[in-house]
Amino acid sequence: MPLPQVCVCYLLREREGRVEVLLGRKKHGLGMGYFVGLGGKLEPGETATDAAVREVFEESGVTVAAGDLEPRGLLTYHFPHREAWSQESSVFVCRRWEGEPAASDELDPEWFDVATVPFAQMWDDARRWLPGVLDGGLVRRTFVFGADLATVVEEPSSVA
Repeated sequence: MPLPQVCVCYLLREREGRVEVLLGRKKHGLGMGYFVGLGGKLEPGETATDAAVREVFEESGVTVAAGDLEPRGLLTYHFPHREAWSQESSVFVCRRWEGEPAASDELDPEWFDVATVPFAQMWDDARRWLPGVLDGGLVRRTFVFGADLATVVEEPSSVA
């Protein structure tokens, strides 16, 4: 049975010679309280690119063009103790958009220097792959979370 499909997009900008990434603190639902990239579930018939464009707008009010999204890979998440949370996530980076990020019902956006991303306040897997993606790399990883639903206990196919 195929896993539910989701997407995540990291907006990057240069400020005073530093690169910053936009994250949002999740207000409710899966990952509440964590900093996450902008994104969410694909709607029926929607591509991951279409979903990323829609989700970035819904969660931050920012408009991105599909052609400006840089595909960076695919992440598979397994939650054996809560199977409904298992999913596959398409990862994007975007360096061009219109508008200024604003809070939404879903999250409060905040810019972070890529050197000081708050990994301790993110899903446990992020520290294992996000630095490489923010540095221009690609990712194809699988993560299995433990009974606490927060800690990675296994990486069965870690290919970066």
